[in-house]
Amino acid sequence: MLTLTADIADLKACKQLVAAAAKEFGGINVLVNNAGLHHRGEFSERSPEQIAAMVDVNLRSPLYLAALVLPLMPKSGPKAIVMVGSLAGRAPLQGAATYSSTKSGLRAFAYALSDELRDKEINVAVVSPGPIDTRFIMDEIDEVEDIVYSQPMSTPEQVADAIVKLAKGTETEITMPWFSGKLTTLGYLFPRFRRASRGLLYRIGRKNKDKYRRRQS
Repeated sequence: MLTLTADIADLKACKQLVAAAAKEFGGINVLVNNAGLHHRGEFSERSPEQIAAMVDVNLRSPLYLAALVLPLMPKSGPKAIVMVGSLAGRAPLQGAATYSSTKSGLRAFAYALSDELRDKEINVAVVSPGPIDTRFIMDEIDEVEDIVYSQPMSTPEQVADAIVKLAKGTETEITMPWFSGKLTTLGYLFPRFRRASRGLLYRIGRKNKDKYRRRQS
């Protein structure tokens, strides 16, 4: 086992990280792009630096890491690149314009690269979860948009299982929870439906938020 730390917003650090892993194991079979950054709030309230940082961590670095890893993958045998996206990348989310945009871009990249590499035994895929019961949203519960909590919460273990399934299989995307994935598809295809249902989802999210606050206290 090899454990390394790096700031993936630093492209030089990414290059050193990949080189160290390839040297230790003689190549790289699986890349999981899991890092994420979210400066929450309306776009107009965020600084240009915060916006750039989200783009760097959530989109630029995963593409850069994929480009670094591809030449180091074995010529034969199964290989995979798995992106950790978000339901916010499947349907626009107000209060998270930059985050939603970067996750949407990451999802588009996964689908495009999947088609490019389909004949090379490299499965490129994306897992798109809704809210996950981690500190990423639970430590900032008052800053997170209420609508986020309108969907059932997944566990880190469930997301990890989905990543492993994608890395071992041929699917291109897993949405979590399944029904929430269908809702985001409807919201993307029919913007009026998304806007019309927003009030209800916010009310559900506020009620669930209160439950989570009581749980934490």
